[in-house]
Amino acid sequence: MIEPEEDFSDYSKDAASSGPLELIVPLEHGGLRLDQALVRLLPEYSRSRLQDWIVQGLVTVNDTPATVKQKVWGGERLRVLPQIHPSEQASAAEDIPLDIVHEDDAILIIDKPAGLVVHPGSGNWRGTLLNALLHHAPQLQEVPRAGIVHRLDKDTSGLMVVAKSLVAQTALVRQMQARSVKREYLALVWGVLNHGGTVDLPIGRHPSQRVKMAVVEQGKEAVTHYRIEQTFPSCTLVRCRLETGRTHQIRVHLTYLGHPLIGDRVYQRGVQKCTLPLRELLNGFPRQALHATRLALAHPLTGETMEWESPLPEDMAELLDKIDEARE
Repeated sequence: MIEPEEDFSDYSKDAASSGPLELIVPLEHGGLRLDQALVRLLPEYSRSRLQDWIVQGLVTVNDTPATVKQKVWGGERLRVLPQIHPSEQASAAEDIPLDIVHEDDAILIIDKPAGLVVHPGSGNWRGTLLNALLHHAPQLQEVPRAGIVHRLDKDTSGLMVVAKSLVAQTALVRQMQARSVKREYLALVWGVLNHGGTVDLPIGRHPSQRVKMAVVEQGKEAVTHYRIEQTFPSCTLVRCRLETGRTHQIRVHLTYLGHPLIGDRVYQRGVQKCTLPLRELLNGFPRQALHATRLALAHPLTGETMEWESPLPEDMAELLDKIDEARE
């Protein structure tokens, strides 16, 4: 399951809200708890969000403040004031170029370059994808996290989907939780793999190095399928398909197999075996060699299956060319 983005900092904007929603509870919903009835009446919003609005006093039943567990019997007048929590509000818009692969009223497909941070955080309060999105589509101020529903690491390049409305965002998160969004990555790893396979091992925070993730017994389920795309001297180009979306999942799983990503300063340890010229070339690559190359999903409004592909970025393509030249 792809989890929502984590560790978002507090934003300075006031909470934004749309107009109130007026509803009548149908008789067939009689006997349900209020939050259960609201999930059926407002499926475009997640249950947790609806519960939060009830707790915040943004839902009334017959003009009386509601509680999450109270029951409805049919015929009640509900008033819901949709609202975004201040911590979900975005920061400043910035004119940062975006490589937009697709855009419509509901979604944006971005081909993110390496080096671009996805959202503001410690040490990266400006110049992020989130800032760029707010400049490109100012209405994203009204969507939590400016529509971002999944992340790529700063130094990972490739395809991302962004929701342009809360309805689209909720639909995309549900697809990701259902594992129906298809995501494939190209990774260049140290060593020569002889065959593909599947890594089905839980991932959690490293027990002693808090900036790292690791395969740990009490971690969350993580499944990565991989197959060989091309072999080179001392390294292999691998295609990875994710079932889950844990932080650093591909990097952790491939390192666990003994094949860390080229350029991964966090997970690569020790000197890798290869000829000196090739080692210097591979060690000189300035980022983890990981690219989100394929993305497929059901459009959140129409249900149409859509798919996009992104070729290897210039830096990874040039590296492969230089590896080929080094073995000639």
